[in-house]
Amino acid sequence: MNKYFRTLAAMLCFAACAASAWGAVDTSQFKKEADFAEHYLKEYEKEVARARGQKTLYRYEREALTRIRSLMQKYPDNPRVKQLFDRARKAAMRSEGDFIEITPAMVQYLKNEEELRRIIWGKSEKEWKNRLASMGDAFLPKTYPTPDYTEVSIDDLKDKYVVIEDVRYPANQFVGATGQYIACGKPSTGYYFINLSGRHWVAPYEAVKRYRRTCDSSMDDVQKWTVLGKITDIASEIPEAGEQKVGSFQFGWIVEPVALMVPGHVASFFDRDNEKQAYFSGESEVRSIKEKWLTVKSIPDDVTPERLMEIFMTAIREKNYELYLQCIQPERLEGVYGAANGDYFWDLHQERFHREYVHATFGKAKIEVIKGFDDTNDLKNFFLDANQQETLKKAGGEKIEQATVESKAWNKDGRQINQPVLHRLQRKGSGRWYVLDYALRF
Repeated sequence: MNKYFRTLAAMLCFAACAASAWGAVDTSQFKKEADFAEHYLKEYEKEVARARGQKTLYRYEREALTRIRSLMQKYPDNPRVKQLFDRARKAAMRSEGDFIEITPAMVQYLKNEEELRRIIWGKSEKEWKNRLASMGDAFLPKTYPTPDYTEVSIDDLKDKYVVIEDVRYPANQFVGATGQYIACGKPSTGYYFINLSGRHWVAPYEAVKRYRRTCDSSMDDVQKWTVLGKITDIASEIPEAGEQKVGSFQFGWIVEPVALMVPGHVASFFDRDNEKQAYFSGESEVRSIKEKWLTVKSIPDDVTPERLMEIFMTAIREKNYELYLQCIQPERLEGVYGAANGDYFWDLHQERFHREYVHATFGKAKIEVIKGFDDTNDLKNFFLDANQQETLKKAGGEKIEQATVESKAWNKDGRQINQPVLHRLQRKGSGRWYVLDYALRF
């Protein structure tokens, strides 16, 4: 009997040792798997942090998530696995980018612009039709085919008006022997050569650009125009761009533009009595129409850098060009090139707030003195008496402060696009803050 119990005890002891050994193997394997998973998770978390709210591609994402999912399936109750799972879940959410709620107030500017577009097009369409109706017999009843130059002389057509649709500019412009033109038509139906020399084209063209800049950022650069013009002469040209012309000469009626139209958007008209030589329909009323939509009309003298960036964004979205210029450091807009750059980047900002993002938020400004004595440096000033501080103020000259403000841009779905952008602002002496990097995107 004793022999039986001794044998049983030995077997139990062996089983316990074997189980212990197998448990050691399992623990070692688990630690190995968990360590690898955590390594890839750390790299994934670093990538997500570097993206700073932007959705992008992640090198370590699949490896980290695959390993942690496998651990969760094998060891669902293990505390370390649960911790890794929670971290992975947060990283996966952050990897999709940051989000905010886009409120109606944030996109009101788009609705205002749509309303303004509707008003201007209504006025344009009405004025265009009235202009055509007023011409009576002076208006050609049809555009194509053109009057045959072998049957009709210029004396018969001079000062007659014609509407030419689908005018491709700048694609079909060319420089010929008698001037610079846009070629409209083809050999089988005849040609019109729209004269680009002089103000009759340039002035209405600039008026359309003013409309785009002040009213309607959704209008792309126009490739096809409708032209109302007056026949003034006839010319024989090779209607091809470039110096090496390989085609044959074509006779075409020279047309002097009177008005341009972008269907669905605007019409502009040449006007010698206008200071700008042309206007678009409703141009004189645009300011009063937009006035009721403006939420910010001036910049306080004590404006903070963060608030100035908000005003800068608002001026762009509400198409308040004057306020936009007031936000920018004056020296940046001096001279011909400065003014041209101000216009150029105004157009870019308009386009971005339509195609890329609808809102921006701003972080807390970081301010430093880059020239002159810093009277806000409490640490250093603790060691300087009043006379020393006054000496440093005189020696340093006018104080210039620089602030950096970080912006995040959000699209219409509330998702952050791109990484945050740092904007610089400056303040001289006791003056107010101005935007220095006005060309940067939000």
